[in-house]
Amino acid sequence: MAQDFWVSSGYRDLARTDEGWLSPTDAWLRRFLTREELSPPDDAGPREKAMHDRLVDKPRLRVGAAEIADVEDADARENWRHWLAFRDRLLAAGTLEACYLGIFRGGEIDIPPLFIDLVAQPIVRHLLEGTEDPWLARAGELLFRRQRVSAENGQVLAADATSIEMYAESGGFGDLGRLLKKQNTPLAQVKLDVLNHENAAAYFLRDELHSFLLDLTPGREGLDSLARVLERWVAHFTGARVAIAPVDRVEDERWRWHVGLDTESTAILNALYAGEAIDDECRARMVSLFRLEFSDPGDMRADVAGRPVYLGLAAREDRTLKLKPQNLLVGLPLRADD
Repeated sequence: MAQDFWVSSGYRDLARTDEGWLSPTDAWLRRFLTREELSPPDDAGPREKAMHDRLVDKPRLRVGAAEIADVEDADARENWRHWLAFRDRLLAAGTLEACYLGIFRGGEIDIPPLFIDLVAQPIVRHLLEGTEDPWLARAGELLFRRQRVSAENGQVLAADATSIEMYAESGGFGDLGRLLKKQNTPLAQVKLDVLNHENAAAYFLRDELHSFLLDLTPGREGLDSLARVLERWVAHFTGARVAIAPVDRVEDERWRWHVGLDTESTAILNALYAGEAIDDECRARMVSLFRLEFSDPGDMRADVAGRPVYLGLAAREDRTLKLKPQNLLVGLPLRADD
C-alpha cells in the first residue's frame, strides 16, 4: 500500500487539472492563514484580527491597500502584503506549476523564498504520489528544504538544516525545550539517523520531523534517488523525458551545456567550462556532478541536440546547501515552442 507523507504540505487539499497539474482550493489557501506569520497573536489589534477572520471565511477575498494599511502592527502589515501578493499571483496563474514557472520566467523575483518552497513541496509530493521508496521521499526534500552537508572519511551526508538548528536550540522539544534549556535542565539527545535499509520503513512515521540524514556518497542510494526525483521534475513541467546519472567528473571535449543546481555549483561549473583552475576548497564543496541526457533530442535546441547536459550540486562555504530546482526549468536547452 502506498504511503502518505508530508501531510503539512496540504497536498490532499489541492485539486488536479486534466493535465495533471495542481490548482489551489480554499482549503489549501486557509493553511497559510494558520501559519505563525499570518495568525494574529493574542495581543493583535482588532483590525488585524477582523481581516484574518474574513480571509479564513473567504480565502479569495479581495483586500485593498487601504485595508492592509489599517492593520495595527507594522510587521503584520508587511506579512499580509507579501502573502496577498503571492495569493493573487497564484490565483491568476491558476495552478501551482504555472505560478512557479511564472516566478522565474518573469524577470525580477519578488516572491519571498518561503512561499516558493511552500509551492514546491506539494508539487514534489505530487511527483512522488504512490511511492513506497523512503529514499525518493527523503531526496525530494532537497527541492524545498535547506540542508547542511558534512563530509568525513569519504562519506557525504545531508541533514535538514532547520531540524539541526531546532534541536540545537530546544533539543527538539520546541518552546518547552527552550524553556528547559534556559533553566539548565538536561535535555534528552534527539538522534538524527542516517537513512539505511534497517530504519528505512520508519521514514514514513517521521517524515514531518525531517530527522533522517541522506547519504549522498557516490554509489549510494541518495544521489541516485535525487536523480530520479529531478527526472520527474523535468518531465512534469516540460514534458521532456530525461535520464540523469551521477558522474565523478566531466570528461567531454565537446562539453556544450551545463546547469548549476545552486549558486555555488553554477560558479564552479562556469569556471571549469572556461578552463579556469578550481582550488581544493571549491572542489571539496562540490557534492556531486550529474550527466543529463534527453530521451528525444528533438526536445532540445537544435544547436545542442544530442549532447549531454552537465549538472552540479555544491554546498556553500558554511556547508549549507539550497538546491534550486527552478534552475532546471529555466536553464535546460529546451526547444522553443513554435
